[in-house]
Amino acid sequence: MPEAPSPADDDLVNQIRQGDESAWQRFIDQFEGRLMAYVVSRLRNRATAEDVVQETFVGFLTSLPNFDGKRPLESYLFSICGYKLTDHLRREGRRPALSMNSAVSSSQALQLPGSARGASTIYRSVVRRSNEEKKVIDAISQQIDRWKSQGNWVKLQAIELLIVRGMPNKKVAESLGLTEQQVANYKSDFQIRMKSIVGE
Repeated sequence: MPEAPSPADDDLVNQIRQGDESAWQRFIDQFEGRLMAYVVSRLRNRATAEDVVQETFVGFLTSLPNFDGKRPLESYLFSICGYKLTDHLRREGRRPALSMNSAVSSSQALQLPGSARGASTIYRSVVRRSNEEKKVIDAISQQIDRWKSQGNWVKLQAIELLIVRGMPNKKVAESLGLTEQQVANYKSDFQIRMKSIVGE
């Protein structure tokens, strides 16, 4: 018999939909460890596993409007994680090998990706990069405004020290009287929200 959705999970999802920062943090605290264990057991690489878990949280935020609560939240989240893990493994498998021993006749041109790029291609790349930079700036501004309106000054200070000054988690924790785990959570939350807003 399938597991029934939890009323507590429904409440948590509704609070996240309403933009409740503490609910989002509880959500991360509740599921991050289990997701990490699941992904690390398959990839054997913690840094890559952290990326996959972060992408899972971004995927959850992106799909939140479509979550109807008819299935358990954990099951839904692990489904997303499974897709993200599969995507990662597929990307890892897409490493084309170019044999340098292949015979190429004088009438054949060896075309490598990115060679002889036309002006229109370069222009489109510049425009796309400019648009992406604008989206990132807008996303950061949105997040800063949200934290200011909610009085999350410590979180704002932590992100400034981490991102702007490039300080390591340990130094930020010592400077602000926080634990390293709190700082890591702030950083992870910020990165997840940026990816969600930018739409990566």
